Amino acid sequence: MTGLAGLGVLVTGGGSGLGEAAARHFAARGARVTITGRRQARVEAVAREIGAAFVAGDVTVAADRDAMIKAALAHAGRLDGLVNIAGNMLRGPIETLDEAAVLALFHANVVGAMLLTGLAVPHLAATRGSVLFVGSSHTRRAFPGASPYAATKAAVQTLTKVLAAELGGRGIRVNCVVPGGVATEINVRAGLMTVDEARARQLAMLPMQAIDRRGTGEDVAAAMTYLLTAPWVTGAVLDVDGGLGLGVTRA
Repeated sequence: MTGLAGLGVLVTGGGSGLGEAAARHFAARGARVTITGRRQARVEAVAREIGAAFVAGDVTVAADRDAMIKAALAHAGRLDGLVNIAGNMLRGPIETLDEAAVLALFHANVVGAMLLTGLAVPHLAATRGSVLFVGSSHTRRAFPGASPYAATKAAVQTLTKVLAAELGGRGIRVNCVVPGGVATEINVRAGLMTVDEARARQLAMLPMQAIDRRGTGEDVAAAMTYLLTAPWVTGAVLDVDGGLGLGVTRA
């Protein structure tokens, strides 16, 4: 793959956040994008704006995963890229964690993406395509209270390397981006802090003082585009975090 034009790309979690940013970025560069998400109205609205196909669904549901692959093939006639972005967040003190909630998080962030990737393999092998996962800066810095979320993202980053080794013989590349300090509202939706508090906290941990901004979905989408189209890159876990993982705290 040397460019996105004409390629079939399936993006999970495409109705908001990084998934929406990625879908918009890919579509603007000529990819035939299919987006999925649990909120049908939102997914449909984004799809109509960017000229993509859509299917409402949950990656934790087997029938929905099958429908996602079928929708992408129906739209593009081929599958060149699977971008696994859909997921949830759960944080809290270790002694307060609920077993069912932790298992649901692993189902959403790890198991669903793993099984969807398995369904995509025959189609990606036919196009010598690639898979993308999304990790987290929570695997680079230890944030108290983040044990469930960090554990799922560490699993995803390890899964990336295992599948790169497993699927390389079939011509499929597997890579992962590790965002951090990005201006999404996932922390706010999780009830952790206000938008202003999130911004101030993240900026204090970024070493790029001359720029003095958080990352954007477009920053991450550009890195995803590189990984989708770089024929000599597989098994990579690429930080896109403004240096957040370096562990610097600004005065």
